[in-house]
Amino acid sequence: MTPEKILAHPPLALSQRQRVSYFESGYLAVHDMIPHEVIETLRQATRDLVDESAGLAASNSRFDLAPHHCADTPRPRRIRAAVDQHPAYWQFASSPLMTDIAADLVGPDVKFHSAKLNFKWPGTGDEVKWHQDIPAWPHSNFSPVTIGIYLDDIATADGPLAAIPGSHNLDLFDHFGENGTWTGYIADRDLTAIALDTADEMKGPAGTLAIVNCRTIHGSQPNTGTHARPLLLNVYSSADAFALCAPPTPTAHTGEIVRGEAARWSHNDPRPCRIPPDWSRHGYVSIFAAQNQEDPAQR
Repeated sequence: MTPEKILAHPPLALSQRQRVSYFESGYLAVHDMIPHEVIETLRQATRDLVDESAGLAASNSRFDLAPHHCADTPRPRRIRAAVDQHPAYWQFASSPLMTDIAADLVGPDVKFHSAKLNFKWPGTGDEVKWHQDIPAWPHSNFSPVTIGIYLDDIATADGPLAAIPGSHNLDLFDHFGENGTWTGYIADRDLTAIALDTADEMKGPAGTLAIVNCRTIHGSQPNTGTHARPLLLNVYSSADAFALCAPPTPTAHTGEIVRGEAARWSHNDPRPCRIPPDWSRHGYVSIFAAQNQEDPAQR
């Protein structure tokens, strides 16, 4: 579904101005939309899972653990396939509010793709280098949108998500290294073509939504603050967007229609997208592991 056709539908949760801003900039920060009790439910689910991770010595299908993780100070970098790990996450991702927000950006028929919860722990130096999402999971069109929610108040020091305005209109950049290995980030040689000085941080109080189109260049700096930065990320697409390869981290709900109806026809955008490694064979841990070139076999 094209942006013009999407915008022709009346807004459900966002304002029309917010929707237009999203399509013009490729991202959107939204405040004061998520009820406090919903945020607290997600926080408690996250605390429970962090406590559970304390009993692990190595990453598994549920948790990507940071190198400095230990039982006394559990430090998961990612809760993988988050909607499968706690019912509160799926209840939130499939709620009428969230699917209405998604519909405002992808059209009335909404398909669920994936979910994860990324942490930034203070003092660890973890960053997410500049990248685009769609090279990791190509679709027949570029409607997929990631809707993130901060579970705590986030300021610049905490390493908020930052996006490059208008970068969704640029070409897709290669996310492979010179040796042909997937890196999950845009190489330094290509960053000179990107207006990095325009980077816009999406920050705010707990419950702030950080929304990013799949083509938009984004990343985040290390957390130099005093508390963790848990960011729950749910990915949706228009129902007429079809995955071209196996998802990096499939969930039990991947491909499920969460609003509206299934598509009878695919929408095929003519712009190309390079195909990533076959994740069903090569495995995928997290963007942290990929960008640090950690061997999944050793984790």
